[in-house]
Formats: sequence, C-alpha cells, structure tokens
Amino acid sequence: MTEPTTTNGGAPVASDEHSQSVGADGSIALTDHYLIEKLAQFNRERVPERVVHAKGGGAFGTFRTTGDVSAYTRAALFQPGVETEMLARFSSVAGEQGSPDTWRDPRGFSLKFYTTEGNYDLVGNNTPVFFVKDGIKFPDFIRSQKRLPGSHLRDNTMQWDFWTLSPESAHQVTWLMGDRGIPASWRHMNGYGSHTYQWINAEGERFWVKYHFHTDLGHKTLTQDEADQIAGQDADFHIRDLYAAIERQEFPTWTLKVQIMPYEDAKTYRFNPFDLTKVWPHSDYPEIEVGTMELNRNPGNYFAEIEQAAFEPSNFVPGIDGSPDKMLQARIFSYADAHRYRVGTNYQQLPVNRPHTEVHSYSKEGAMRYEYNPPEVPVYAPNSVGGPAADPRRAGDGGWHSDGELVRSAATLHAEDDDWGQAGTLVREVMTAEERDRLVETITGHVGGVTRAEVRDRAVQYWKNVDAEIGSRVEAGLPPLEGSTAPGEQLSEPNPDGDLVGRDVAGRV
Repeated sequence: MTEPTTTNGGAPVASDEHSQSVGADGSIALTDHYLIEKLAQFNRERVPERVVHAKGGGAFGTFRTTGDVSAYTRAALFQPGVETEMLARFSSVAGEQGSPDTWRDPRGFSLKFYTTEGNYDLVGNNTPVFFVKDGIKFPDFIRSQKRLPGSHLRDNTMQWDFWTLSPESAHQVTWLMGDRGIPASWRHMNGYGSHTYQWINAEGERFWVKYHFHTDLGHKTLTQDEADQIAGQDADFHIRDLYAAIERQEFPTWTLKVQIMPYEDAKTYRFNPFDLTKVWPHSDYPEIEVGTMELNRNPGNYFAEIEQAAFEPSNFVPGIDGSPDKMLQARIFSYADAHRYRVGTNYQQLPVNRPHTEVHSYSKEGAMRYEYNPPEVPVYAPNSVGGPAADPRRAGDGGWHSDGELVRSAATLHAEDDDWGQAGTLVREVMTAEERDRLVETITGHVGGVTRAEVRDRAVQYWKNVDAEIGSRVEAGLPPLEGSTAPGEQLSEPNPDGDLVGRDVAGRV
C-alpha cells in the first residue's frame, strides 16, 4: 500500500491538487494550512549562494594512507594504513550557480576528512598559487572578476585594471591564461592545498608542508574553442561527468603527495615560503607520497549534502596547523563566518558537516539548535562539576606565531623573490613552444576586450615583465583600440569573426 502524503508535522493530507476555497467567488481560505505550508516552504527552498565558488558539485569517498609520513605528522588520518571517510567539492571561482562550468576560471578543490580526531578540511584549488597574497585584497579581487554594478555584465577592462595594478597576480594569471586554465573534467585535474601548512610529529617537531593531489586518470584540459562549444550545449558538463562516472562505478582517484620543508629552512629560503603567489620548486623539496583519495558515492540529495556542505580551513586536527600565510589566516576567519551567515549558526550540526566523533562543546543555543548537552553539564568553562576540559596534550599543538623571528626572516625579500620570476619560469621552462603560442593567443584575445588605453598599456607591460618575448608578441597582436572609456562605460563588442577578441576571463563572447 502506498504511504499517505503528510504535512511536515506528520498529519495525512487530503489533496495535492486542490486547495480549499470559500464563498461564491472561489477565494482561497487562509485556513488551508497545507497550501500555506507548501507555498511558504517553496519560498524558502534556497539559502544564499556562495559569493565565491557558487557553481560546483561533489561526491563522497575514502582516503587511504599508503605511505609513511609519521616522522612528520602525528595526525591520525595520515598514519600508515588508516582509511578515512571524506567529501570532495569541486567548483569554479567567479561564476554564479547557473553559469557554465567550462568557463576559463580556477577550480576549487575542497576536501572534508571525517577523521577519528574531528573534521579536517583542506580548502584548495586546481592551481598551486593564487592571485593575491594578503586577505585584505581578496574582496577587491573577487569584485573585479564579477559583474559591473550598472550593466551586470563582466568586463575585461575591470579585470585587467586590477591585475595590472597587482603584480603579485602574474604567476596565477599565467596559469589561468595557459593551457591549464580549463580542465577537461574534475576527474582529470590536479588539486593543491596551495597554502603552506604546518605538520607536527609525535615528538613535537614542526615542519612546513604543501599538498599536491595528482589525478590518476591523467591531467587533461580543454581548448578555448572546445570549452566554448560545451558551455553552449551543457552548462553542467563537469557536474554531469563526475556524477555519471561514479554511477558507472568508474571511481576517480588521486594520489596525494606532499612537499616537506624543515622548520628552520623558512627563515632563509630563497622565496617567502608563506607567499600564496609562490611555489617551492620540486628540485628544492621533492614530493613524498602519502596516499590515495577515491570518490565512490554520489550525494543522495544535492542541496543537503553539497550546497549545505561547509568547508573551512579552521578545521584542523592534532598534528596539523596553520602558518604565517596571510591569505590562510584570513580564510581561517572568513570561511566559518560565511557558513554561519549562509547556512545558519549551527551549520556544523547538519549531517554532512557533523564530525564522525563525539562533540563535547560549550557552544550554546542559536537558530536551529538540534544537539545540546544534558542539563547537568554546565555551559561555561572552567567549571567544578565535571564538564569537558581542554587538554593541551591532545590538541593541535599550534604555535608558529610564537616565533616572531621566523616570520620576520621569511618575509625578507630575497634576490629571486619578486612578483615576476616564477611566472617567467613557468613560461620559459615549463611550457612548450606550442603552449606559449596558445598562451599568447589567449592573452591577446582577452586583453583585446580592454576598452581603456592606459589599462591595455599596463597589460602589455605586465606580460613584458613576465617574459619580454611574450609581452612583445601580445603587443603586436592586439587590434587597434577605438576611443578610450572609463571602466564599464563601454563594453567590448563581440567579434563578428568569432575569435577571442572581446572574451572575458570566463571565455564568453
């Protein structure tokens, strides 16, 4: 027998097709509480979309530690043979929820590990660097990549105005404009913790660490034309690809490798090791294999388990901690704050966010409070009646901040530690000649959409600073600039020949 439809209160419902009406004119009765419930619930089905990384998808899986890094960290999930349940979410940075997921844009690579010591969240991207190095610039950067307040259109001039006034962006922009700018699928892209983190071993020794997740399917990308064609046919291409692969039981896997830097090396290393716009060359700190991540279960409900999933760099576990990275420190605050606003004060009590370990917290009340302590447990600390007590022996052993000399030394500008050097190395020593040709084509098309002469001139000089040859080729390939306008006053027109001129960073014409 079919189960009866009920109200949210559990009472049987008479009809899902006809509302109650009264009087000769058929007016709907306010006392039709089921109709009111349905309409009111419908009006409230959504939570605010993420300001950044709004378009995305994900899946559940496991992480298994196959290597032995116990000499560097005592974190339970990274001990040999340990298997940990986890959740991954992939996303594009600038696009809204309805945007095509094949636009040219960095991709978020966010992981939640449900460890035996609480949740550990690693919130990264598919690039090892980022556009800015200080969290105070992050809102400005994102606004420059979003939409103009008047026309509500994205604008190349606004993007290049910010980038060219922020030379630290050169390394990330070179990644973005190159062949790596558009992954073929989430399954075929690498992921990086990007920031520098701290590992602490059982003896209390400290190390600096960077995370690298290498796709076992092989790193593959899309050309601009392929991405544009897919965007016009299937805005959810990457979401569909991951979901379908897992349904076919073709479970994607990644191998985690880390770079380890001895604690004292940070004081004298040739690059500031806490600068998010820089990498550590592998010749200096080779990768060490840690384990394998496999995604093998699709969410049962996208809203409940992906849209409400809350990833936050503040979720550390014993044996792992932060660093003097200014962007990381800003994110440690801002991510959790965003979840409290977007999902709700008690977002960590939702099943997708709840630790798989017992929670003994002094948090109290707030909207949608579901779990609470027994009445005999006090709501304050310290107390004398047996409530939970903090234990530094079991905690995360943080403490980089006590070493002010290290922070000062690491921030000292070394000869190689400028804004252009690593971007130029990427162009000259990593990219092939064919990749450099495509880089020039992409940059020329994108800068061709800039409508202010002084911003275009800065963009040309920006690339000459990265690499003189690339900058000269971009300059030579730019179409004539007609007129000069303030940012956003005039939007670039689509090129009737259908080439890259006028495209914004997302690849649209």
